[in-house]
Amino acid sequence: MTMPDIDRQLEVIKRGAVEIISEELLRKKLEESIKAGRPLAVKAGFDPTAPDIHLGHTVLLRKLRQFQDLGHKVIFLIGDATALVGDPSGQSQTRKALTLEEVEQNAKTYIKQVGKILNTADRRLFERRHNSEWFSRGFDFEQFVELAQRYTVARLLERDDFQKRMKENKPITFLELFYPLMQGFDSYKLKSDVEIGGTDQKFNLLVGRDIQEAYGEPAQVVITMPLLEGTDGALKMSKSYGNYIAINDRPPDMFGKIMSVSDEMMLKYYTLFTDTDLENIRQLHPMEAKLDLAENITSFYHGAAEGKKAKENFKQVFSDKDAPEEMPVYKLRGEGEGIIDILINSGLTGSKNDARRLVNQGGVSLGGEKIGNEGVVVKAGGILKAGKRRFLKLIK
Repeated sequence: MTMPDIDRQLEVIKRGAVEIISEELLRKKLEESIKAGRPLAVKAGFDPTAPDIHLGHTVLLRKLRQFQDLGHKVIFLIGDATALVGDPSGQSQTRKALTLEEVEQNAKTYIKQVGKILNTADRRLFERRHNSEWFSRGFDFEQFVELAQRYTVARLLERDDFQKRMKENKPITFLELFYPLMQGFDSYKLKSDVEIGGTDQKFNLLVGRDIQEAYGEPAQVVITMPLLEGTDGALKMSKSYGNYIAINDRPPDMFGKIMSVSDEMMLKYYTLFTDTDLENIRQLHPMEAKLDLAENITSFYHGAAEGKKAKENFKQVFSDKDAPEEMPVYKLRGEGEGIIDILINSGLTGSKNDARRLVNQGGVSLGGEKIGNEGVVVKAGGILKAGKRRFLKLIK
């Protein structure tokens, strides 16, 4: 694969990035790469702490894909060892420890999902590694002592997360102190030229540079990417906040969630998830721009036909006020079933409190008629609507 010229590569790499440490070093590495005909080794680590990958994770994955498209090799590092320790970045308290079984199961789902974004078939452009290769099986006590000598406790305690915890008299475990050293050791073992991470990872990424140099290796370039706000437009996208868009979401669900993103956040989503010219987007009406954004992202994960179908379906529901042609089907239990039980058993709401709140706020209707009483028992079929975009076909 012929690599584009350096200026073109830098233009692609810099899109959406918050900081590059340093751009001068990156240019130098790109020059050496072209001269030697050797692709850069671009690393990103993912601790499999949860089973689903959402759009927040894909900010890094898409940047990795851009490096692949430029002819460079991506090292997708699964932190199955570091996941057992827990990254303290952005944490106000010690993370709950995961079991080895949980980590291994989550790692399997990661591997399946990243293939939707990265070119995992071409071994010249993709390499998958696990840091348990050196921490679980090949890391002995002498190596532990050697690594621990490469960094000082004073430097580790400089990080904002730890400073805040100490002021609040919250505990910091030794393992959390060791986590950045482990991530840095990953960079040394993989001989990475570039490492990509979120802005909350900056401290860990910079430690990686120090560890590489401490072992006599060239320091990597650090590229930080922005943290993605979720559908609420305020908090970092996270499953725990309920504001996430999973890449495994059904096309209509994914499309609807993207349409709920605020107009203010829309340009950020365009920057991070598409290659669209942003000047053209600024000329569009916000609704038209958001429809195109939702179709673009949905098509990327589910195919152009599903993206177009989801767009038409959304416009039908919200412009024509009609129910979609396709929706989940729910069979009523017995002679009749309470509206609260239907909402919970169908999965439209996650708890009784959520179901009651939705009903009492007038957010549930059957056949176009609002249900304002949580004690209603449904005995016949029809189309149930919960909230703005959730529909359920009831059958007896």
